[in-house]
Amino acid sequence: MAKLKVTQVVSKNGATKRQIANLQSLGIHRLHQTVEVEDNPVSRGMIEKVSHLVVVEESK
Repeated sequence: MAKLKVTQVVSKNGATKRQIANLQSLGIHRLHQTVEVEDNPVSRGMIEKVSHLVVVEESK
């Protein structure tokens, strides 16, 4: 299955509790941290909610 590289590029200061919870669910805890997640509808939904805080790249 395909994977996505998700990197937080904007601080979570000022983000809602729900957005911070989505970042934690993705496994992101620090600024400029990169994690690989499975490309599935659940992950896509979490990424969409925090799209203004992260950058997403497709990985092999």
